[in-house]
Amino acid sequence: MRKTILSGMVGLTGLLNAQTLQDIIKKTDNENFDAAAANFRELLAKEPTKGENYFYFGENYFKSDEIDSANIYYSKGVEVNATNPLNYIGLGKVLLAKGNTAEAKAQFYKAATLGGNKNTEVMRRTAEAWLSTDTKNADEALILANNAVKVEPKNPENYIILGDAQLEKTPTDGGPPIKNYKMATTLNPKSSKGILREGKLYQRGRNYQLALDKYKEALALDITFAPAYREIAELYYLVSQPSKSIENWKKYLELNNSDKARYRFMTALFANKQYSDAITEYESLKRSGFSNVYLERIAGYSYAENGNKTDTAAYTKGLKAMNDFFIAAGPTFKYKAADYKYKGLLLLRMGKDSLSKIEMDKAIALEPSSAGDINSELAASAMKAKKYSKAIEYYRLKMVADPKSLNNNDYFNWGRAYYYSGGTLQNEANTIKDPKLRKKKEEEATPLFIKADSAFMKLAELNPTWPVSYTWRGRTNSILDPKAEKDSTKIYYEKVLALVKPEEKTTTYKANVIEAYEYLGYYYVTKKDKTKADEIWNALKELDPNNEKAKSYFTPPKAAPKKP
Repeated sequence: MRKTILSGMVGLTGLLNAQTLQDIIKKTDNENFDAAAANFRELLAKEPTKGENYFYFGENYFKSDEIDSANIYYSKGVEVNATNPLNYIGLGKVLLAKGNTAEAKAQFYKAATLGGNKNTEVMRRTAEAWLSTDTKNADEALILANNAVKVEPKNPENYIILGDAQLEKTPTDGGPPIKNYKMATTLNPKSSKGILREGKLYQRGRNYQLALDKYKEALALDITFAPAYREIAELYYLVSQPSKSIENWKKYLELNNSDKARYRFMTALFANKQYSDAITEYESLKRSGFSNVYLERIAGYSYAENGNKTDTAAYTKGLKAMNDFFIAAGPTFKYKAADYKYKGLLLLRMGKDSLSKIEMDKAIALEPSSAGDINSELAASAMKAKKYSKAIEYYRLKMVADPKSLNNNDYFNWGRAYYYSGGTLQNEANTIKDPKLRKKKEEEATPLFIKADSAFMKLAELNPTWPVSYTWRGRTNSILDPKAEKDSTKIYYEKVLALVKPEEKTTTYKANVIEAYEYLGYYYVTKKDKTKADEIWNALKELDPNNEKAKSYFTPPKAAPKKP
């Protein structure tokens, strides 16, 4: 049998009805929510009138993001034991999650009245409520946490919540929170929770090694403390070590292999760019009947990133996932720019350009800073479809938004878009018989080639050692100066030859070198410099013995006999 981190442990397989409330709370703290829920049901069957049982069952659901289920148990707790203050805190926390601050305060007041001014558990849980939702209030939490410390200065839990409140109040000052977390671990050296808080604070300060040491210290105290494995996994993600990140997620899953945990694992796989594995987890979760509005979102993202690499139907599947996400989330959901961006990408890769643009515009409206990346995607797709005028416009929009955002690839494609657009006009000109009309069409092409050269010039500035940059400058200038009246084209092709290493002439950049030799050979013929022309054409013949232009130079076709 495969050895796991649980091997050799004893005393953890007691019967369900042997579990005490503290045992079950520990499972919640370990994020083993499904196992804790099963134990809570057993406990409620035995002790149906104890209000705290309902509160902590509600907490189990709240911490696993099932707020409606949490509310059911908080309400039931009030119903069966109206004098227990904890469930009023739970109801208040649900109200905070829904943004109803005034009603939440009324519930907290009931709890405080029932608990009295010396019930530190009520103070702690209310302080925690003020920190647990989007409707945070660090000042309220600080007052409660400080009061709890005054009433019960030897309780380590009071210092943990005080540190949390201080950190929420002043995120940039880790001094007071770390002091209180250390006080908690001093009072209880076996507090894995306190040690974990220290580690998370170090991680926020980017002291990753010290954070990792703390997480390992927590595991040394309790090898079943699943949150420590999750924090280690996320730390390795931050320092770009995906294999170690996933390794620790798998250890987390050994302790908590629920669908909810596997969903979190799926999000980690996506974050670590393991898109194919994320899709595998998604499909497994769907088969097991797991439902979560965010599941379809991550699936859509993953299919968009993984598309057509291993799954030819990925874009279709991804679009379905994104549509399911939007339907489930509804019109009042607070969407992210990435939601519209990924839907737009999926539509784009399915060839639905106009529908894609609608979604991309929504993304830009939500997050203007995303315009650059989105316009690059649209431009790259337009290039692939040979819609060069569209590509030019998308790169122009990116330039207008932020000139510094354009990278090497952008300038390369932008230059080619102008070059091919100019080439299209030239081809059209060649079909026109009327000299004036033909010249007019050729003149329309000239500005496009000038702009192409500008883009390639910028590319050469950003990447001065890449021979391809100068190949394209040479091509463009050879069109702008077809009779080689200037030396501009010559200079760029000479630059190609200077940059290409000897071993690259017959491999990576062989085509570029051949092109450079062909132009330079032509150039020296037009300048009537036979010595240089012979040198260039001989070099080309050596590199490419079957080159037709070199053959033509050394063995010119015989002229046809003149008419008498």
